[in-house]
Amino acid sequence: MSSDNAVAPATPPSAAPDTARAGAVSRPVRRRRGARVDDTVDAIAAEVPVALVYNGTPFAVMMATPDDLADFALGFSLSEGIVARADELRVEEIATSLEGITLRLAIPEARAAALEQRRRNLQGRSGCGVCGTESIEAVLRPPPRLRDSAPIRVQALHRALHELRERQPLNALTGATHAAGWAGRDGRVSFVREDVGRHNALDKLIGALVAAGLDPLQGFAVVTSRASFEMAMKAAQAGIPLLAAISAPTTLAIALADSAHLTLIGFARDDGHAVYTHAQRLIENGPRDARADNGGGDGNATESHS
Repeated sequence: MSSDNAVAPATPPSAAPDTARAGAVSRPVRRRRGARVDDTVDAIAAEVPVALVYNGTPFAVMMATPDDLADFALGFSLSEGIVARADELRVEEIATSLEGITLRLAIPEARAAALEQRRRNLQGRSGCGVCGTESIEAVLRPPPRLRDSAPIRVQALHRALHELRERQPLNALTGATHAAGWAGRDGRVSFVREDVGRHNALDKLIGALVAAGLDPLQGFAVVTSRASFEMAMKAAQAGIPLLAAISAPTTLAIALADSAHLTLIGFARDDGHAVYTHAQRLIENGPRDARADNGGGDGNATESHS
């Protein structure tokens, strides 16, 4: 005879979550819902150390989701200014061990020499790319000034936010990942990348964008996080003219965006947004129900404040 607080039998295997993705694993969990307690299986976002090794020399260890790693290697290398073009980077090996994953990368000797001079050892949690940098000057390196680009309409921003919500399978499975999406000027999202780290998700997106040969001036990026300094830096370094975040910006992100000619948008939701820099790139048509353009949406993008 069971009591209200009895532990129910383990969930049958057929009811276990489908974790057939590189970024998720199954783990046992005891879950309480009201008075009911179940021993079951949960889908958990994978987080592993990913080492980036350039020309045989270790440079950075990032905590990341082990998916889309070739995109990550290219995007990180570009957004950190290690290389200037995709053809300057070659992924020689993606080696998995018990300790983590090593990305063995080849770059031109001149780039390797400049990298050695920087003497950086980036070891951070969930993609914190400035952790371990040795000087303020190295962190606050001047970003490139973005070229002029055609403006987008606010309806395109709303459409991109809606499509981004619908294209986060890893977060839908685990509830633990950020996403970065790339949209054309019409707001149609063509690439989405997910990761436990917001910086990593943006790096993966940049890598995918460049690998596909798309012109960053022909669209914009939307991210499910706050707009930190480094997110703004990575967007500017990649030539992305507009970055929209569903959470808040920081003061340094606003200052950097202003100097780089980057349009920085925060609190981007279906019911509104805040444009902090270079508002000329967003055409405000006046109030309009975003559902007319994107086919619906509840106005609550998948968000994490980390």
